[in-house]
Amino acid sequence: MRAAERASKKARPRRNWATAQALGHRTVQCDTTAVHTAPDGARAFVLLDGIGDTETVRDWTRTAARRLARAASRRGNAEAGLRHVYEGYAATPDRQDRHRRRYMPGAAAVVAVTAPGRPMTVAWCGDSRAYLLTRGIVRRLTDDHNLHRVYPPSLIHPGGGSRDGITSYLGSVADDEARQASHGHPAIETVTVPLDGKPCRLLLASDGAYLPHLEAAHDLYAELDDDPRAAALQEFVDLAVETSAAATPDDPYADNATALLADL
Repeated sequence: MRAAERASKKARPRRNWATAQALGHRTVQCDTTAVHTAPDGARAFVLLDGIGDTETVRDWTRTAARRLARAASRRGNAEAGLRHVYEGYAATPDRQDRHRRRYMPGAAAVVAVTAPGRPMTVAWCGDSRAYLLTRGIVRRLTDDHNLHRVYPPSLIHPGGGSRDGITSYLGSVADDEARQASHGHPAIETVTVPLDGKPCRLLLASDGAYLPHLEAAHDLYAELDDDPRAAALQEFVDLAVETSAAATPDDPYADNATALLADL
């Protein structure tokens, strides 16, 4: 093995993540995750929640997740990677056609990038979320792109807008200015998160994984502060499905539930 290859492999951080999925009551699993590590040690964690319930959406979402993970890790920045992939899909001829793009796949996307000596960056479009779990505290890093954010609960409409009405997603052609004008937020948002070197966990989750827990007032930190990491995460998504179905026993339903948990 050449010296450069040995040095590159040595520089890459160890595997520090686990993923878990539950199908729920869908017929196809259209959520997916991807992780990619660049030669300089920058690592991208990606979660996509495909819009729809078809094999076409599933296959597109898997490809898009891998593409996003590579783009973000190689750029060492979550926003740069997401914008590159977002703009690439938006520029395709089928999506530029007003009629055809209505039938093209899309997905809520969230990506986080860690790199040696640099703060973590997170970027998203849609309602998949990122959380930081540290010393008993759960910090939400993302703000959903959906109608519930656009129309928050009020005295007249205590429920607010629909959480199912997604207002930005990977596969859309709307740029920041257009999305800001139509829904009051840009197409892509980002946050930079300094890490102090103390143990913490990054959680990426689809709405089918986090929402049932939140609606049932479960403590996300308590649910995920356990080892082995993979087993704790599988229990987390399985419980999300069980909780969602139990909430409406006369007509039980649970979405795809997918999560990624990384020790940082």
